Amino acid sequence: QVQLVESGGGLVQAGGSLRLSCAASGSIRRINVMGWYRQAPGKQRELVATITDGVITNYADSVKGRFTISTDNAKNTVYLQMNSLKPEDTDVYYCNAHITNWSYSGYAYWGQGTQVTVSS
Repeated sequence: QVQLVESGGGLVQAGGSLRLSCAASGSIRRINVMGWYRQAPGKQRELVATITDGVITNYADSVKGRFTISTDNAKNTVYLQMNSLKPEDTDVYYCNAHITNWSYSGYAYWGQGTQVTVSS
């Protein structure tokens, strides 16, 4: 079993910054992809950013140039540095990880979500 624990959400004024963290623990042989998604009430969950093999990044157009995704492979942790935050970035942010376990099976996992609120 694998657990993803998120931290770092909160309330910030427009133009401010926050850094989200997500630590994976459990039966982990290899982390293939980690990413962040966000979801507003009544809307579909949408991709924010992903990082593959700790190197290849992908961003939603709405966050390019403002958000940076990175990993600390030794800690099985992914970060999302969010700068120049806008009120429209207000959402619940979810960590996602595609992990291969010691039985060589691959699964996708989700964190519990962390609220990010940007005031105008």
